[in-house]
Amino acid sequence: MTDKLVLGSAPDSWGVWFPEDEHQTPWNRFLDELFEAGYEWLELGPYGYLPTDPAQLADEVGRRGLKVSGGTVFGNLHDPHAWDDTVATVRRVAELTAAVGAHHLVFIPPMYRDEKTGEFSESPTLDDGQWRNLHRSADELGKILLNDYDVRLCLHSHADSHVQTQPEIERFLDGTDPEYVSLCLDTGHVAYGGGDAVDLIRRYSERVDYVHIKQMDPEIIRQVHEEKLGFGEAVKRGVCVEPPAGEPAPAAVIDALREVDARLFVIVEQDLYPCEPDVPLPIAVRTRKYLNSCGLGARHQKA
Repeated sequence: MTDKLVLGSAPDSWGVWFPEDEHQTPWNRFLDELFEAGYEWLELGPYGYLPTDPAQLADEVGRRGLKVSGGTVFGNLHDPHAWDDTVATVRRVAELTAAVGAHHLVFIPPMYRDEKTGEFSESPTLDDGQWRNLHRSADELGKILLNDYDVRLCLHSHADSHVQTQPEIERFLDGTDPEYVSLCLDTGHVAYGGGDAVDLIRRYSERVDYVHIKQMDPEIIRQVHEEKLGFGEAVKRGVCVEPPAGEPAPAAVIDALREVDARLFVIVEQDLYPCEPDVPLPIAVRTRKYLNSCGLGARHQKA
């Protein structure tokens, strides 16, 4: 095992998509089960799910022997009218992230389809002007985060967003400043968008600053294309699968990540929303054990 690749998990793997939702596991149970499953590191998930008071959050995380790898935030960088709201939201999350000792902020762009209904809210493609605004805004936001909070902006390519396919990911990276903007490489979302995560790792290794490791069922991806499904419906059908099933192969991803000249958090994210409360823990244990077998380790491995 290597200390260069640091394994963690996230509320997403417990079926958490929203700050509050009747179908989600309570936050204290999530933290208890995260530790029980053998993980040491966690990503914070949607702001407001875990406690937002820095002292309370630090206490709840610390007394379970856990540490925070990064924060999570949603925002819009391609629409100039959304800039002020996005910056205000990001600052709030960055402040909490930094307060608990983390230095990465996973930024998720807006989805153009509703997560619950699948209805389109805007065009699935950006025009050249919107791309220019996305690039410019990402650089400016990354500069704010680094200078004011010592936190790195890690753009999360995402299904049903404007940075989903490999050409879109590459266009985003090629148009932004490496000093201020990094990529949160989500291996499952790359596969969902038809891309090759291993190729991205090898060609953009200096831009990969944070990783979400997950696998997608190619049969359900086929259904997505044939039936024009939204990501929410795909998740309900079980598009996210535990390793070693699905694409890309976790072992190949881990081998490629070992070549990156940086310490990387590799965070398990298996989208399970919605799920029964007893479902996530056994999956989390099996996933951790499988990734351990591939050389990606957690320190205490209680379960």
